[in-house]
Amino acid sequence: MAISEEQVKHVAKLAKLSFSPEELTGFTEQLGKIIDMVELLEEVDTEGVPFTSNVVETINVMREDQSVPGTDRTDLMRNVPDSQDGYIKVPAIMDNGEAGA
Repeated sequence: MAISEEQVKHVAKLAKLSFSPEELTGFTEQLGKIIDMVELLEEVDTEGVPFTSNVVETINVMREDQSVPGTDRTDLMRNVPDSQDGYIKVPAIMDNGEAGA
């Protein structure tokens, strides 16, 4: 499956990246090769191969999760540069409901 430069431009826009025409051509070629490799893996016969979730037998040596009281909201808001209605206010990253604006 080939990937077009328009598709690479779209992904770059979503990631807020910009590329020169030479970079765009290079990334289009690289992404095309990656897609070809993934498609090649789809041809591997995995019939009868048992599912493996972890190849190493491990034991979790971490402590049990325990809930603890969180930070007091008043103390937290002392470090916030801008807030509104009890929430931290951050700059908008979407415009008109579309990412990458």
